[in-house]
Amino acid sequence: MLGMNKTRKMAYLTLFIALEIVMSIVPFLGYIPLGVINATTLHIPVILAGMIISKKEGAIVGLVFGITSLLKNTFEPNATSFLFSPFYSLNGTSGNIMSIFIAIVPRVLCGYMAGLIYEKIKVKGNLRIMIASGLGAFINTALVMGMAYLFFKDAYALATGNEVNVIFKVILGVVATNGVAEIIVAMIFSLIVMKVAAKVIVRD
Repeated sequence: MLGMNKTRKMAYLTLFIALEIVMSIVPFLGYIPLGVINATTLHIPVILAGMIISKKEGAIVGLVFGITSLLKNTFEPNATSFLFSPFYSLNGTSGNIMSIFIAIVPRVLCGYMAGLIYEKIKVKGNLRIMIASGLGAFINTALVMGMAYLFFKDAYALATGNEVNVIFKVILGVVATNGVAEIIVAMIFSLIVMKVAAKVIVRD
C-alpha cells in the first residue's frame, strides 16, 4: 500500500468506484461479450484499489464490481446470466440466491486478497506487483467458475450446449483462456499504474 491519510484514501476510493461504474456502463470496456459469457476488465480497478489504498478498499471496489455484474446480467442478459442474477431465467433455467454469491463474493475477495498479498509478500518491485495482481485476477476467475460448477453445472451444460460429464473440462477451458488473458491484462495494467501512482502520491 502507498502511504496516504484518511482524506486521500477516501478520494482515491471514490475515484476507483467511479471508474468501476463508468467501465461497467461503456459498451465493450468493462464487459466484453464472448458469445454465452462476458470477459471482463473490471477486476483491474479492484486489484489496483487493493494495492494502492488497502485490502479493505479493494474489497469495497470489488463489491461495486459484483453489484454491476448482478445488474448487467439482470437487465442485459446472455445465455449464462443465471450464474450472476437470481432474476434471470432462460428455457426453464433460473438463477437463485447462489447467483448473488457468484456475482459478489469472488469480486470482493479479488480486491481484498490482492491488497493482502501485496501487503504481506516479501518480494519487492515489479515482481511484487505482478504476483499480487496476477493472484487477485486468478482468485476472481477461479472462484466464479468453481462456484458455477459447484452450484450450476447442469444448467451451465444446458446453456453452453455441452454434456454434463464434460462440463468440468469446459470450465477448465474457460479458466485457461479467458482467465489467463485476464491475469495477463491485470499484471500489465497494474505494473503501469502502480509505477505512476507511486510517483503521483509521493509527490502530492
